[in-house]
Amino acid sequence: MTAYVWDYLPEYEQEREELLEAVDTVFSSGQLVLGPSVDGFEREFADYHGLAHCTGVDNGTNAVRLGLHAVGVGPGDEVITVSNTAAPTVVAIDGVGATPVFVDIREEDYLIDIDQVAAAITPRTKALLPVHLYGQCVDMGAINDLAERHGLAVLEDCAQAHGARHHGKLAGTMGRAAAFSFYPTKVLGAYGDGGAVVTDDEAVDASLRRLRYYGMEKTYYVVETPGYNSRLDAVQAEILRRKLTRLDTYVEGRRAVARRYEEGLGDLAEKGLLLPSVNEGNEHVYYVYVTRHPRRDEIIEALKGYGITLNISYPWPVHTMSGFAKLGYGEGSLPVTERLAKEIFSLPMYPSLPVELQEKVISAVREVVLSF
Repeated sequence: MTAYVWDYLPEYEQEREELLEAVDTVFSSGQLVLGPSVDGFEREFADYHGLAHCTGVDNGTNAVRLGLHAVGVGPGDEVITVSNTAAPTVVAIDGVGATPVFVDIREEDYLIDIDQVAAAITPRTKALLPVHLYGQCVDMGAINDLAERHGLAVLEDCAQAHGARHHGKLAGTMGRAAAFSFYPTKVLGAYGDGGAVVTDDEAVDASLRRLRYYGMEKTYYVVETPGYNSRLDAVQAEILRRKLTRLDTYVEGRRAVARRYEEGLGDLAEKGLLLPSVNEGNEHVYYVYVTRHPRRDEIIEALKGYGITLNISYPWPVHTMSGFAKLGYGEGSLPVTERLAKEIFSLPMYPSLPVELQEKVISAVREVVLSF
């Protein structure tokens, strides 16, 4: 039995009846675009976070893009973020005409090095875009202190942190607005693309609703300000409504897998295998279970022989990609990011991962690492 880094089929087998019922609910409703399913999910997702507003959009990239637009970021502005992230974070900054400004990450948790953020702020800086990476929150107290001091907007990238907490506060509730992805692999994943932006700011929400619908507000035929076609699909919204009721259960399932990995692999640090750390005050949701070893590539290749497929998040930092060469970040400009990109890799992680596959992964990783 092959162990994949992610697989939705076990979950689908468990939830199939309810998921198909969700599809039928939309197809039988008489309204296939926006409508009660999208309205219901937006209300329920906002309520889950204790916030006033949620605007559903078509994917996580546009959640960041429209979120930046709604908080006032545009051409000529700079947005500070990290290069150790999924490329869509940075594509979205570029998409509003702003310039991404990268700072390095911390060795111990792979999150933004806040000590470097202050030095990166210039008169053109308009927003901070902290990425709650791999399922763990950035220190938002420090981020917000900087933002307040310099008059900057804060948009949280929560694509990998549904249900994560920082000193009791949910990811997505600590900035002016927050962007979520519901790509199928996510902690709260749809069965296709989807995204949302949450906020307590009424003006931001009103802007988002115009932006996702061509810039229209009062009538279909009148554009108030140019926008996009970026609506959350009604079928995905109805599926997400059902899955949202199980979000905390999904999180606990991921934590159970993480505990088993810790118990089975925690003693291999002396052999160079470093497991995820959890910062004080954080409640990790383990979107991916990122480990680290200086002989990463050999480990991945060896595990293929055991029927185990792993993943690297992320092998190419965004600043090294040809599409962002225009930003002028040369090799060595983000040394921690660049070094860790050669060492980090992810073990299989999803809440319905069978115990026998978890044990298979643990046994195989132990055998390979101990062979060095």
